[in-house]
Amino acid sequence: MDTVNKKVKLATIWLAGCSGCHMSFLDLDEWLFELAKFADMVYSPVGSDIKDYPEDVDVCLVEGAVANEENLELLYKVRQRTKFVISFGDCAVTANVPAMRNMLGSSEPVLKRCYLELGDNTAQLPHEPGIVPELLDRVRPIHELVDIDLFIPGCPPSAPRIQAAIEPLLKGEQPVMEGRSMIKFG
Repeated sequence: MDTVNKKVKLATIWLAGCSGCHMSFLDLDEWLFELAKFADMVYSPVGSDIKDYPEDVDVCLVEGAVANEENLELLYKVRQRTKFVISFGDCAVTANVPAMRNMLGSSEPVLKRCYLELGDNTAQLPHEPGIVPELLDRVRPIHELVDIDLFIPGCPPSAPRIQAAIEPLLKGEQPVMEGRSMIKFG
């Protein structure tokens, strides 16, 4: 990435997960001001109000696993429009907690349990195309669906780990992802 002449176009997305990785990103605290000198946040659930994922993004941190059609569509768009995609946190890296529903075999038992068995007096399965995304039969980590350039494990990864992973990218360098402080899961 040529950061001498322009700011890095940075994005973050949140798929199926708890938002803990984004909270750790916000825990970068005052370093976010440094980050703003070198990067423009062009898409993020916590850093912008842009509704459509833009073209020509330099770096995107992808939090969460892929659990529904909407997640899948956004992930494909991110990979197509982004130079450097980061699998951000254990849910993105391994599918983690969201994948616990995989033990039930498909989306059908999940939907029946949540909406029929535990539903109120108007229990019904959700079906509103364009509003309620269809569940995929399996929750998957993002690397099973698209090529990934960097993995940042952690549940969530700490702010220092996030900074150590993205700061070199702002200078056009590859981060060093080795040692317990950078690659420990959980």
